[in-house]
Amino acid sequence: MARSARQTYTVGEHQLSVSSLDKVLYPATGTTKAEVMQYFLAVADVLIPQVAQRPVTRKRWVDGVGTAEKPGQVFFRKDLEDSAPSWIPTGRIAHTDHTNTYPLANEPAVLAWFAQVAALELHTPQWRFGRNGQPCNPDRLVLDLDPGEGVGLADCAEVARWCRDILADMGMESYPVTSGSKGIHLYAALDGQHNADAISAVAHELAKALEADHPDEIISSMRKASRAGKVFVDWSQNNGSKTTVAPYSLRGRDRPWVAAPRTWVELDDPDLKHLELADVLERVADGQDPLAPLGWVPDGADSSDGPDGGDAGRPPGARGRGNGSGTGAANDRLEKYRSMRDASKTAEPVPGEAPVERQLGEGERPTFVIQEHHARRLHWDFRLEHSGVLVSWAVPKGPPLDTGTNRLAVQTEDHPLEYGTFEGTIAKGEYGAGEVTIWDAGTIEIEKWREGKEVIAVLSGRPDGGLGGVPRRYALINAPGMGGEDNWLLHLMQDQPEANTAKPHEDRAPKPTTKATAKGSTAAGFTVADLPAPMLATSGRPADLTADEDWSYEMKWDGYRLLAGVSPGQVVLASRNGKDLTADYPSLQELTGLLTGPAAECGGAVLDGELVALDDQGRPDFGLLQEVSGRTSRGTRRRGRSSRTGHSGRTRQTDGSAAESEGIELRYLVFDILQLGPPGASGRQVRSLLRTTHGERREVLEAGVGNGDVVSVPPGYRGTLARAQQASRDLGLEGVVAKRTDSLYLPGRRGSAWIKLKLQQHQEVVVIGAREGKGGRSGGIGSLLVAVPDEAGELRYAGRVGTGFSATQLAETEARLRPLHRKTPPVPDVPAEDRSDAWWVTPSLVGELSLAGRTRSGRVRQASWRGWREDKSPDEVRWEIP
Repeated sequence: MARSARQTYTVGEHQLSVSSLDKVLYPATGTTKAEVMQYFLAVADVLIPQVAQRPVTRKRWVDGVGTAEKPGQVFFRKDLEDSAPSWIPTGRIAHTDHTNTYPLANEPAVLAWFAQVAALELHTPQWRFGRNGQPCNPDRLVLDLDPGEGVGLADCAEVARWCRDILADMGMESYPVTSGSKGIHLYAALDGQHNADAISAVAHELAKALEADHPDEIISSMRKASRAGKVFVDWSQNNGSKTTVAPYSLRGRDRPWVAAPRTWVELDDPDLKHLELADVLERVADGQDPLAPLGWVPDGADSSDGPDGGDAGRPPGARGRGNGSGTGAANDRLEKYRSMRDASKTAEPVPGEAPVERQLGEGERPTFVIQEHHARRLHWDFRLEHSGVLVSWAVPKGPPLDTGTNRLAVQTEDHPLEYGTFEGTIAKGEYGAGEVTIWDAGTIEIEKWREGKEVIAVLSGRPDGGLGGVPRRYALINAPGMGGEDNWLLHLMQDQPEANTAKPHEDRAPKPTTKATAKGSTAAGFTVADLPAPMLATSGRPADLTADEDWSYEMKWDGYRLLAGVSPGQVVLASRNGKDLTADYPSLQELTGLLTGPAAECGGAVLDGELVALDDQGRPDFGLLQEVSGRTSRGTRRRGRSSRTGHSGRTRQTDGSAAESEGIELRYLVFDILQLGPPGASGRQVRSLLRTTHGERREVLEAGVGNGDVVSVPPGYRGTLARAQQASRDLGLEGVVAKRTDSLYLPGRRGSAWIKLKLQQHQEVVVIGAREGKGGRSGGIGSLLVAVPDEAGELRYAGRVGTGFSATQLAETEARLRPLHRKTPPVPDVPAEDRSDAWWVTPSLVGELSLAGRTRSGRVRQASWRGWREDKSPDEVRWEIP
């Protein structure tokens, strides 16, 4: 029988009649219909997960694609052809005046039929049909990076990386696809909670933000005339009525190009090219499927279940909250767990009944398990027993083992208690396919469980477990602002159990640099005079961040600025106004053992950071820092306590310093590095970084300083300001500092390259006097009178503050102010009602207030005392509140 004659083949469970298999569909390569059909069947296992349950619009070239001189005739087809086999499943979309009936490519036989009718290009929307036959909300976002005239694929790859950074800051992993035509498509999973209009609006804003950041390289508007020399970020394909060529679809061009999923490593290749049919066949045969985490095979599951892939095999946005682990528990908390697994195919435990909460005997505690899961992406499954199930989170980078690290933890479906002992292989093709081993397991002591909001628990694991054989106190805090309601922060708390005698970070701590190993002269060292004045940030608003500049963000820490000169065996500390504080904070001498990489090689460094005092939640507390500062200024120590258990779990003895007394834990948060090498070292090893950009200094810092007991290098944030501000809110901090990545370090200067954006309103003031107390405060201070210099540096009256003081603080304040007594007010504009019972002091001391704002007359509104600013001088104070 001639190959052009009609033949019948069996594809899966269906009979398919085909004809003209020898017809050439791609003249340039001689690719025939038979080869196209073979391609579709060969890639069915990776293509179907991307198109299943989506309406497929086809572009057909009945007589082939033709040539450049004589292109073949092409037409779009939405409705299923009348000649189509009856077994092809369909989905319907009703319009006001008609209904379209689309084929659903849920099985290989449908793909083979597409080849039979020369449907080379398959186009689908970003949503799927649900069980009820109605369109669901989008389960993925797509950006089409379309190069304009004069722009190549490598330029599109650069834009794709910029897109990836923004999506990552939103908690979304992205996946590139070279389109097989001109540009690159970028996909990210969604949780299905928002409709197409909302997703399209987000994509539009993202595209506009990219254009604002890179106006010379990117355009987001639909004006074709303006696209020359730029990459058009097409956000519009997220519209519910629009489609995008499906991943693994062929393209109807001169050669059989493919819309091919790629890896990010491939996109770094300057010679990046589109792939053809043969290239993709080879990749699929080798088991390569970079887009697998976005795939989904129905197998009877509701489309709202999202893409297949395991506890962390799906991108964060695609996960669903575990049954009952959010607000309002369902009767069967394992219903979702069972719906995602086939007991006949998976080795995992699949209970047939709803869980019953385990009754604990006397002295018995709930359990936990942390499993290392080598699925499509390595991650750790963090599971705590509660309400009869293991409430579960996927932690991509593993549980933090030092207190200075926060880790993303994405809540997944609840698991049965039997899962606490599960180890083994989850078969390929099943949910969460891969190897599972127990990283640690044991019992927990639950200290707090606020459903869907916060969990605090002490985990006691195995002697040889990943937690180091010591109890660890962790906090899980729901952080929906990080990209979705299932996103949490996993934090190792500062205050660890007394039984914990190991350093939480000891297995990751850098090796100490000693005098014997440090390069350069061992006699080299710093004095306070060697340390520069710190660069200062300017108070501002989001609108002050220029769109054409690249910004990074750091948390604004509520403490004292501190510069450190680190050399072998010695650390010198200076406040922002140049005071020598070396003797006040002896624990910071641990910096001598934390220098690594270039800092260790050069034998020292100058560091810039913030000294904070931590509360019981591990958050900076300015009031606690005031206690430290107060004892430093008085040279006294808190009585009645000789030791405390610090965050490292060890009992820390005091060493006689006034600053570091019992009961208060300090942390030095290093955010900049200004010099490599100490004075006295050879010129080859002393390198100033003041004229190095902030972005470059940040890289040197992260490579040069490790984390210790009281020293941390907190992470920086790239991406959107909103993302950084939400992280600040989630951590209970006072705001963020935006730093232009190309900015230089300007000692002692305040400029527009560093902008502090506060979420809480604080104001530094100069104390100019006090009013006599009445009632319970009779005989002492009732309130303080304060001033703020104007732009010319002249002091202007700013009102009074009478709240926020304890009786002890008021007595200490009076003792501090009485020696500064003067006869006349230091400012001329104090109103008569505030003068009547006031006494005045020389304006040499700076304090800080929290307040509700500033009145039109320039007075503080609803002010409350926060404490003294020992690190500030009056000439540095300015209004920070408009």
